[in-house]
Amino acid sequence: MNETTAPVDTEDWSLVITPKQSLFDLNLREVWRYKDLLFLFVRRDFVAQYKQTVLGPLWNLVQPILTTCIFLLIFGKIANIPTDGIQPVLFYMSGITLWNYFSVCLTSTSSTFVTNAPIFGKVYFPRLVIPLSIVVSNIARFGIQFGLLVVMMIYYQFKGFPIHPGWPMLLIIPTLILMAGIGLGLGIIISSLTTKYRDFTVLMTFAIQLLMYATPIVYPLSFLAHSRYRTLIMLNPLSSVAELFRYALFGHATLIPGNIAYSAGFMVVSLFIGLLIFTRVERTFMDTV
Repeated sequence: MNETTAPVDTEDWSLVITPKQSLFDLNLREVWRYKDLLFLFVRRDFVAQYKQTVLGPLWNLVQPILTTCIFLLIFGKIANIPTDGIQPVLFYMSGITLWNYFSVCLTSTSSTFVTNAPIFGKVYFPRLVIPLSIVVSNIARFGIQFGLLVVMMIYYQFKGFPIHPGWPMLLIIPTLILMAGIGLGLGIIISSLTTKYRDFTVLMTFAIQLLMYATPIVYPLSFLAHSRYRTLIMLNPLSSVAELFRYALFGHATLIPGNIAYSAGFMVVSLFIGLLIFTRVERTFMDTV
């Protein structure tokens, strides 16, 4: 008597989750499939940032105004550092606007695994969505502060400090991409390290402050024309980005094409290395967080 076995029903799965087998298995296409979730996180980040606050988004205006006043007093009046022919208020405010975007992107993405561990442990989605949402959501913050900068530029235009907008204004977008890319790349590298070494979170506060003074934010690059530290400052990939931003706004800055290419290359390398480390760490980070 022949025995027959009933055929096993095959289920048609809509999604199969498998572990990454290769270090280079980045699967960026999956991030695009979760774009709706990315924008949901963008909205969450923006709303949560100002929830239960008195001034809400107006804090984005208070901070650059107060910081500009402090820089005017310390670096403009006391240290008497020149501003490369740019009106001092506009010089400092432009640097603060760009630096705020970079610093928030870096500090927020650097704590991705630690901050979002409860979410990561409950539901699956591409982990890279979180740091990407941070970079995108902070564009709104940059837009508010940049709007304040434009208002001040118009004000000083009528006060006798002419601003000549032209084609260099188109360079603002590449500048923002460079800052976002470098912040994201370094941020996800640090976030991968903080899963085991929590000290990096504490060190980030000091590192951001020191890095700002190693970047032409409170002084122009031309101020270091005859300084022995000029080469060291130029090794900072953010230096040429800051100068490019001021050139885009005011048409006057110290620009060296090779240094801009260096900054772009640094962004690509840091993003690539960051993605590799991030992809490797996300497999086992729940065991260490």
